[in-house]
Amino acid sequence: MNGGGTVARQNGGIQHNGAADLVKARAQLLEGAGTRNPRLDPESLRSALVDLFELWLTSKGNELGITADSGLAVVAVGGLGRREMLPYSDLDLVLLHDDVDPAVVSAVADQLWYPLWDAHIKLDHSVRTVPQALRVAADDLIAGLGLLEARHIVGDEDLSNLLIGGVRREWRTGIRSRFDELIAQTKARWQRSGEIAHRAEPDLKNGRGGLRDIQLLDALAIAQLTDAMPGLGPEVPGGGLKQAHRRLLDVRTELHRVAGRARDQLRAQDADEIGAALRIGDRFDLARTLSDSARTVSYSTDVGLRTAANALPRRGLARLRRMPVRRPLDEGVVEHAGEVVLARDARPQRDPGLIPRVAAASAQTGLPMSATTLNRLSEDAPELREPWPKDALNDLLVLLGAGRGSIDAVEALDRTGLWGRLFPEWGAVRDLPPRDALHTWTVDRHLMETVAYASGLSTRVARPDLLILGALLHDIGKGRAGDHSVVGAELATHIGRRLGLWPSDVRTLSAIVRHHLLLPDTATRRDLADPETVRYVADALDGDVGLLELLHALAEADSMATGPGVWGDWKAALIGDLVRRCKLVMAGEPLPQPEPIDPALLDKARAGGVHVTLTPGESKHTYVVTVIAPDEPGLLSDAAGVLALHSLRVLSADLGGAGDSAVNTFVVTPKFGDPPDAGLLRQELIRATSGALDLSSTLAKREGEAVGAGPGPYAQAAPRLIWFDTSVPGQVILELRAEDRVGLLSRLAGVFATAGANVRWAKVVTMGSALVDAFCLDLGDADSPQLRARIEKAVLDVVPRPAPAPPPAENEPTER
Repeated sequence: MNGGGTVARQNGGIQHNGAADLVKARAQLLEGAGTRNPRLDPESLRSALVDLFELWLTSKGNELGITADSGLAVVAVGGLGRREMLPYSDLDLVLLHDDVDPAVVSAVADQLWYPLWDAHIKLDHSVRTVPQALRVAADDLIAGLGLLEARHIVGDEDLSNLLIGGVRREWRTGIRSRFDELIAQTKARWQRSGEIAHRAEPDLKNGRGGLRDIQLLDALAIAQLTDAMPGLGPEVPGGGLKQAHRRLLDVRTELHRVAGRARDQLRAQDADEIGAALRIGDRFDLARTLSDSARTVSYSTDVGLRTAANALPRRGLARLRRMPVRRPLDEGVVEHAGEVVLARDARPQRDPGLIPRVAAASAQTGLPMSATTLNRLSEDAPELREPWPKDALNDLLVLLGAGRGSIDAVEALDRTGLWGRLFPEWGAVRDLPPRDALHTWTVDRHLMETVAYASGLSTRVARPDLLILGALLHDIGKGRAGDHSVVGAELATHIGRRLGLWPSDVRTLSAIVRHHLLLPDTATRRDLADPETVRYVADALDGDVGLLELLHALAEADSMATGPGVWGDWKAALIGDLVRRCKLVMAGEPLPQPEPIDPALLDKARAGGVHVTLTPGESKHTYVVTVIAPDEPGLLSDAAGVLALHSLRVLSADLGGAGDSAVNTFVVTPKFGDPPDAGLLRQELIRATSGALDLSSTLAKREGEAVGAGPGPYAQAAPRLIWFDTSVPGQVILELRAEDRVGLLSRLAGVFATAGANVRWAKVVTMGSALVDAFCLDLGDADSPQLRARIEKAVLDVVPRPAPAPPPAENEPTER
């Protein structure tokens, strides 16, 4: 080979056939206007640029003698390698050679690179043999990822295939040793660049949910660890990963065209022009499109990384470990290989409640839902009929009450179309950008952030279920015409009825949404010392102290979820002062009262003996267990412990008595399968009361098995105890607001028995994972502040408490 062409040096420079024609042709493509040369849409422009650069390189290569038998080849990586050439993308080229005279290679390289440099085309270049390129790919992860996108352009195609095949083969065989580094680099990139969906000026290339993440999925697919385009289900909003990829490319293409140079970060001042060019709309419409696309990519990346991690071949001692076991989590739901999946006997076609149940298990354990499971639910699970079954509503409350775990679970449901099936109204707020700089998040994410904060305040209210539902829906009216509070209140009414709430609860939920801005707006804009201000709020709430309490907690959660600095001591003090003044003019809350006991049960109690009955409840998966037995110390603890031992979760309980017998009625739901026979429960109760069954240690073991590798029996909100005095000397009412755990009622009853406090009656209500329990305790002559303090301490020792606070996040999202 003679090297092709000549290199002449004049005046210290290099003169040759230049690339001015290439630059001119690119300019014509970018400036297209009119009928003869119309403006190309982004996808057509990228395709035309790929053809243009390939034509120039092919022609130049042939001119320089880079032919099929020359031992030389030009390989493209980067945008040209992926066929995603943007207007001002760098040109990434590798000149491969095989046993060619170094002087010839140098001359060819000069004549290939210099015209591009002279034309001010950004060029990333290298000259290597195939073994040299393979060593670079093995030593440098970033270079290796780039070479995975290599594509032959001109010259010796066999030489190019040696490189392409070699890089991909070594990537597949070496992925296990490089996977941790790949994850670390990816997380570091996310840390630097943030989330595209929630950035005012996102980095479209390097941000979380951006184009680099799609390239990461391609690399995992080449390693045969995952599908490059994970399925998101038939109802995925936005068109799925392929559509998200194209939209991101289109926006970045227009960004180059508008900026007149290479740019990855979308500037606020360019957003309107880009939105108009893409016929999306204004900058808010563009932000919504980007949020949808980026969140779809983010979810797909999470799925891809999990799938890849599970697919990695095991080495060393790990090969000797048993296959992952399937740990039951709920009816039809198990954990497998670190993911929440459907049990083998689950029947999604016949069980519409599986969707919230699977999501609740995910949120509580912190384990992601398997993509296969979500796809199966999306394809097979029927619609929940109106009104929802009580167990489906309960699972929804468990999901929403799980703190920050609920955010990822709902995001996964939403990206696969399942959340929109449960809440069709969500479509109007999905990816909806905020209209002011105070808000950090899109409206739908803000709603879930509010839910997470509200779950940490659930023990401040008597109705934690309505608090988290109000948090979920308080801005649901946005994205529609009219006052979002008024529109949202009407939507909340429809949603509350669909969920199966009592009519009074539907009215309260609607009022929460209608008045969610009442306290902060009034406290910060009106004179709190003016009696008319307080009367205005009291009248707006119809004197409802419970509603006032709910709005107080929601105002705090809403402010904390808005962005940094929105909630502070000043605002908290103002709203707190307004609430205190309102309570003074509102009627106080009535004391908890026992429920009346069925006369037939009273007759059976007077007859004496031990009786246990189990009958179907009002919904499919609930049952009523009635226990009648001699009223002896520890009976309640033993009865509740036996129920917990048989995986019966207490949803509500009414505890009372007649004469020397106790009458305790429990509404329960089995954690798995069918409930045990009533006769077995009676036998176990007799064993427990006689001391033959050690309930305490058995329940502790059962709870450890239930928690497994999960977060432990921690709570989102700190427990709260409220004492009420009654008109009967020595009798007090203790109201406990806390979160549930395995056998909690049994533990609480044991605390009271140890303290010598006789439980006269009790009302136990569980709403999702939150409970509000009222116990009438007979303390007799021993009643004293010291005894109450000891009982409080003992109760707090058995109820779940919040986990230790994690260290502050290193990369808080930038305010919009």
